[in-house]
Amino acid sequence: MADDQEKDLQKFLKNVDEITSLIQEMNSEDPAVRENAVLRTEKRLLFTEEGQDEDRCRTTVDRTVISPAHAPVEGSFSCVDNADEINTEAFLASMEKDAKERAKRRRENRVLADALKEKGNEAFARGDYETAIQCYSEGLEKLKDMKVLYTNRAQAYMKLGEYRKALVDCDWALKCDEKCTKAYFHMGKAHLALKNYSVSRECFEKIVEINPQLQTQVKDYLNQVDLREKADLQEKEAHELLDSGKSTAVTTKNLLETLSKPDQNPLFYAGGMEILTEMMTDCTERTLFRTHNGFNIIGGNEVIRRCFSTAAQDGVEETMCVCVLRLWQAVCSENEENQRVLLTRPDAGRLLPSLLASGVPGLRQQSLALLLQLAQTGDGRSLIVSHLDLTRLLEALVSFLDFSDKTATSAMGLLTDLALEERFQVWFPAHLADVLPALTGVLRRDPKATNTSALSQYIAVMGNLSADAATRRQMSASEDFGGACLDLMARCEEDGDLFRDVVYALLGLLMNLCLQPPLVSEVWATEVSRRCLSLLNSRDGGVLTRAAGVLSCTLPSSLKIVEEALRAGVVKKMIKFLKAGGQTASRHAAKTLAVCTNSNHEAREEVVRLDKKFSVLMTLLSSEDEILVGNAALCLGNCMEVPQVAASLLRTDIVQVLLKLAARDAQKSAVQLNAGIALGKLCTAEPRFAAQLRELHGFEVLSSTVRHTQDA
Repeated sequence: MADDQEKDLQKFLKNVDEITSLIQEMNSEDPAVRENAVLRTEKRLLFTEEGQDEDRCRTTVDRTVISPAHAPVEGSFSCVDNADEINTEAFLASMEKDAKERAKRRRENRVLADALKEKGNEAFARGDYETAIQCYSEGLEKLKDMKVLYTNRAQAYMKLGEYRKALVDCDWALKCDEKCTKAYFHMGKAHLALKNYSVSRECFEKIVEINPQLQTQVKDYLNQVDLREKADLQEKEAHELLDSGKSTAVTTKNLLETLSKPDQNPLFYAGGMEILTEMMTDCTERTLFRTHNGFNIIGGNEVIRRCFSTAAQDGVEETMCVCVLRLWQAVCSENEENQRVLLTRPDAGRLLPSLLASGVPGLRQQSLALLLQLAQTGDGRSLIVSHLDLTRLLEALVSFLDFSDKTATSAMGLLTDLALEERFQVWFPAHLADVLPALTGVLRRDPKATNTSALSQYIAVMGNLSADAATRRQMSASEDFGGACLDLMARCEEDGDLFRDVVYALLGLLMNLCLQPPLVSEVWATEVSRRCLSLLNSRDGGVLTRAAGVLSCTLPSSLKIVEEALRAGVVKKMIKFLKAGGQTASRHAAKTLAVCTNSNHEAREEVVRLDKKFSVLMTLLSSEDEILVGNAALCLGNCMEVPQVAASLLRTDIVQVLLKLAARDAQKSAVQLNAGIALGKLCTAEPRFAAQLRELHGFEVLSSTVRHTQDA
């Protein structure tokens, strides 16, 4: 039946191509081509069966004859040979009418098929896969070449474990569209389930050939194929050793049978698991643990489950839980499939985070050790992020900052690794409101009573996550969070050397928060600026650079802040930064000077006094960094408002430099605009520059620049 359907579809597609070609030729401007197309069409219609339905593919195909032939008589084909006797106009009108009817019928079928698709999608979302399959099948009866119905039905078949039926539907989808990546995706998963590893791999690789942008996602699935194939080989080897009578393999099987006995004393199970843990020394034993239902025997034991819920109340229960955690570490060591089985258990998502947050130090230590082991590989981290309760996990991890030893550092190292996972970064802003109180509480800790290294790691993670606009928006909107950042900075100032890493990480977080307008408040921005001005006296280059960066973001929020910064000598310090070089520091310094000179005349006068003949700013104008150039041009233009300053530049090539910047095709239009403004102020302050500009046809260039920046 499938072969008949395939032949039918191929025949249908061929007919479509031929008819399309005929219609195009009949519309040709060449009379000979049109006449030939009419002759070929008449011949085709004479041999066409009645009752064709273009929108459906059936093994028996009915065809409708638009212009039926007369009763066959001898020489009846002579009319075909005589093109002059054909009523071309009537024929084309008939063809057009028929095409419209077919198009209308197809549109109607499309509407019905779309409705059935949506109905099937709703059933799929409910988990009613049988109904979904029925809806998709009915949709295909309306529109045989609707590929999305094939791929959706394939997905539903896979949910029911009917992988071969899914493969058939994927084949049909590819007949409709040979570049259907969704079909290859489902084919890859179906072949993986059927243990056709090489074919599965080929399907996923085909997706990258079609769409290279999907390489990251495909890489994950190819890795799954490798892991499943590896696990399959391990299971075969383990069973071969078991069949050969190897003593440890037999013992593992026997121990699991013993541990499966219900309602025994907790110490009975604890003793058995300790022996089992010691036996998990190689891949064979770990694989046999899995294949002999070890995870279900341990995880489903009611006595063990009760111990997990009462571990904080009784030493025996605590011993039992520690034994389970140590056993899981042993069986998951260097065994990716065991890791997958453990973390995909229904109770793992809630259980592991709760053990990590337990009030029992031993349980917390062993839970952390297990998670650290699982997170050593990218697959392990992906499993953790995908299957554990991340809200409870995050809260449990930050609670380790209560520890002053290396345990806190280990926990923050785990948080750092998990925060790099794409799924975690998607989850975090969506659930930030739930965890923000706990995150804020960490910032209110006394840094003297906290592991400094772990605290700086934690703040660095928050800083990296705040690079996301949605996360930054929520953090900036929280006065409590912003206030906690300020309070921590104030406490760290008491010993800048001891808390250097904390301050450095905190400045990174504050810099991101200041990128989100509006700032928490003007009062908050003022206090942040004061802290940063104080840090500009630091001898640490990293702290200096970040303090300047935060300051460049807070200064635009208030004239009062600018005035305070000027009294603190910010212009002199920024000029010093620019003279010392360094791209990041220079960026922050140039922006700070641009902000100050834009709103304060005293700042302009001080720049003029400290930067003789604008040697520093002129050097910046030749930089390849457009942000640096744009701010330097803005600052220079602002300084032209100081009397007599413009005349000092008469013997320089400032006009040519600024004109070149205004005319060049910069990615950031601010460069052109600021250069143009600087030229305008220069010419206004010193008319002799206007004459130079006129000689260089600069006014035409500036006019063009203005139009360009307005369009941008």
